[in-house]
Amino acid sequence: MEQFKLDRINELARKAKAEGLTEAEAAEQKELRAEYIAAYRRSLRAQLENMVLVDEDGNERPLKKK
Repeated sequence: MEQFKLDRINELARKAKAEGLTEAEAAEQKELRAEYIAAYRRSLRAQLENMVLVDEDGNERPLKKK
């Protein structure tokens, strides 16, 4: 996710706390947060897919989905 979008999320959060948001700003905040969460989940999933477990004998095996 681009830095300017993260900055905008933070800006809207500060404004919401200080004075409240208009309907348009609230919709923008909701959309940006959804995009951020999706990017976070993709990143976490990629990390988990690249992770391997090593047993006592030194054998490597990838993590499996439950």
